[in-house]
Parts: sequence; structure tokens; C-alpha cells
Amino acid sequence: MDLWTEVRRRVLNGEISKRAACREYDICWQTLKKMLEHPEPPGYRLTKPRPSKLEPFLPIIHEILKSDRQVHRKQRHTAKRIFERLRDEHDYEGGETIVKDAVRAWKQTNREVFLPLSHPPGEAQVDFGFADVWLEGELTKVALFVMTLPYSDAIYIQAFPRECTEVFLEGHKRAFQFFGGVPARISYDNSKIAVAQITGNRERKVTHEFQRLQSHYLFEEHFCLVRRPNEKGHVERLLDFARKNYLVPVPRIDSLEALNRELESHCQSDLGRQLRGKPSPKSVLLAEERQRFFRPLPVQTFEAHRIDHGNATSLSLVRFQTNDYSVPTEYAHRKITIVATVNEVRLICNDQLVARHPRYWGRAKPVFDPVHYLALLERKPGGFDHAKPLENWDLPVSFGILRRRLEAELGGHGTREFIKVLRLLERHSLPALKQAVHNGLEIDATSADAIRVILEYQQEEPVALFSLDGRPHLKLVRVAQTDVAVYQTLLGKGATV
Repeated sequence: MDLWTEVRRRVLNGEISKRAACREYDICWQTLKKMLEHPEPPGYRLTKPRPSKLEPFLPIIHEILKSDRQVHRKQRHTAKRIFERLRDEHDYEGGETIVKDAVRAWKQTNREVFLPLSHPPGEAQVDFGFADVWLEGELTKVALFVMTLPYSDAIYIQAFPRECTEVFLEGHKRAFQFFGGVPARISYDNSKIAVAQITGNRERKVTHEFQRLQSHYLFEEHFCLVRRPNEKGHVERLLDFARKNYLVPVPRIDSLEALNRELESHCQSDLGRQLRGKPSPKSVLLAEERQRFFRPLPVQTFEAHRIDHGNATSLSLVRFQTNDYSVPTEYAHRKITIVATVNEVRLICNDQLVARHPRYWGRAKPVFDPVHYLALLERKPGGFDHAKPLENWDLPVSFGILRRRLEAELGGHGTREFIKVLRLLERHSLPALKQAVHNGLEIDATSADAIRVILEYQQEEPVALFSLDGRPHLKLVRVAQTDVAVYQTLLGKGATV
């Protein structure tokens, strides 16, 4: 470049002639001509394209790459695999490098380009993601429910054991409470939780539970086109942001409730940030959005549940999502309605709540309530020590003392009498029964009837003193004082006692 600049300066400024420049700098006439025409070296330029061995095979390469768009990402052709197919199936004799260059060039020219979208206030986007956490010392995959507001860039994220209907509903409920209102429109992908059937380009037949959610909160739904998640790219981007900033390193937690409190705290702190291009912090934009474009939260509380149906087996168990939940034995062989929330499972028979259990999110486990089987054990006391529902039932020490005393006094009938005492748990709490058993042992009143009387006495409330306040008509009543001497006449002559 130094020589190029010096030759141009001297020749074009008239310091030396062209012939003198060729002699002095030992360059040919064509080189000097090129120097004078171009301010800088133009580089090597082909006058005509070089012939390539790959040229006849380019349509085959392009067809392979186009068909790869229809298959799973992990089963698409690499450039090396395309080279091998050209060599083995089409007698290609060229090198692998130019095949890689052709594949790279095609991908660059056919890479999808997205249009920046406008996000008016009052709109939200919802999506699910996944992350790993150390839950009670075990590495567990959890589902992340995320709702974002593109206008204010606010985010709300919660972790749940699984992506399912009740989690979908509970996530909405918590997000609306966090944002302090209901967005006018919410965008979704085509998850089966919300979409029962795709009936057109934008038309969807939604599920019953989604209709129930929408009827309660009155928002407008918007579903993305199939395989077009870029229509809700904002929530996808913030989901990655939250996962990298809130869940790295992998959290070590004792419960998902603790993790969710921490995630909500992160979302609250994030409202203090101000993004590039935004006029105000997120919290200010959210307040503006909430005041002008959100619907207020409904007065009635929404219950995020799903309803299923099942039958109680001969073991008094009802199956729900691979797990079995117990009902009282009197409801065996009956049809049961299952109402499941994120935290519990309620079992209903003929509009009557017959059992409730904490929700178990594992698989293939029976969940027992020992009290459900006591009525059956009263008829079959011989199975008391072998009943699976009573395994690991942690009863107070005084209950063991009571059982040994009853069996010592009543022999074979002592176990049945002890089961009768336990059946008081069907109507009373364990702490109350524990106190009654303790009092009964102190006064040597150990029968089931005696324990029941003690228990009922403990729960009686003292009678309050009668007051005339608010009863003015009773203040006019006067009761004469009784003369007890009158009763002495009954003991006179001829009176009998």
C-alpha cells in the first residue's frame, strides 16, 4: 500500500512521467495503469467464474437441506453426511470442503428473518419451560409457568412439579394477583391444555377448563400459528433470562413453595430495572398499564382445579394419574368424582366430600388415610397389625399404653375396644383425642365409651351468664321469692315422704 500511494501521488501530481515511474519502480505498464485507476489495490478479480465439479450436484444438496426442515433437528444432515451421500449415491468426485462451503452458503441465504412486532399495553404472553433443581437432595426437573407483559417488560415465573391443567390455571391465578389485574389479551401456543382442536388458521376450539378460566377473568385469547413461536418471542426471551439469572446455579431447596417465594421476590426486584429504549422503569410502566388497560381482579376467588371421575376399588382406593388415594371403606365400589388442585386431591361421592389428601406428584404410589379403614378393622380386628394403611402411622405413646392395658384387661376383645377409641378420629382431631386418652389413663377410665365422654367434655364450652341486655321486655318480669317453710307442711300429720 505504501508503494501504491507513492506512485499515484508522484505521477498524478506531475512529479514524474508514467515511463519514468515504470523504470524507477520496476513495474509494467498494465500495473501502473491499474494503480492510477484505483485509489487502493482492487485485489484479484476473476474475469469469468471457475468451473466447479460441485455445480451439477447443487440441486441435490438444496433438496436435501429443504427436506431436513420437516424432520427432527437432531436427525438432520450434516455437511459431512451430505458429502458421503453425494460420493456414494451420485458418484461425486470432488472434495468435502467445497460441499461444506455450499451447505454454509445455502443456510446463510435461507435463514429465517423475523419482523419486529409492536406490543401495545394491556397484552400478555404465556409459556411453559423446564429447569432442574435439587429438591430435598434429589435432582428434579420442574415445569416453569411464565407470564410476561411485553409493553412494561414485567415477568412472573413460578415452578411446579409438572405441566398440566391445574398448574396452567394456578399459574394464571398467581400471575394476575402479582400484576394486580387481568390483561386485556393473552397470547398462547397451541398446547393441548388450552386447545382441544385446531379448526382453522387462527380458529381454535378450546378446552372446558380454559373456558372456565376465561369466563372468570374475561380476557381475550390469541393463539399463535402452528410452528410459529416467534409470535410470542417476548415470553420466550424472558424465560431464558429468568432461567439464567434466577436458577443458576441450580437451586437447592426443601420445597417448591420456598423456591416460588424466592422467584416471586426476583420478579418484584426486576420491576425496578429500566430497559434501553423505555421511558420509565418497569414498575412505572406496569402501573400505567394496570390503571388504563387491565381489568380489575374479580371479587369471587377462582379455584384452579381439574375434575376427573373414577371408581373406588375393593381396597377403597381411587386412581388418579397413576396414584391411588383412599376413601372410607363404606364407599368401596362406588363412583367417585375427583377434584384435583396443585396442593390437594378431594374425593366426592353423591355431592358429599368423603376424603381429601395432599397431592402426590410422583408415580404409582398408594396414598392412605388410616382412619378410612378403622370401620373395617373393627369388624376384622385380627388384621390390625398387618394392615398396610396403618404402616408407619405415628401415634402418640399414650395410645400404645392404652392398647396394652385394654388387651390385658379384655383379652381378645381389647384390640377391638382400642379400634373403637381410634374411630373417634373420624369426628375429632388427633391432639384432642390424645388429651382425652391421657386423662382417661390417669383416672383408669380406658373403655371407648369413657374416652368418648372425656373427649366430649373437653370440647364443651362453658355456659355464658344470661344477660338482659337487648331484652327490655324481660326486665318487667318479677319473680317472687320462694318461702321454703311451706314445704314443711308436707311432713305434717298424714303426709308421706
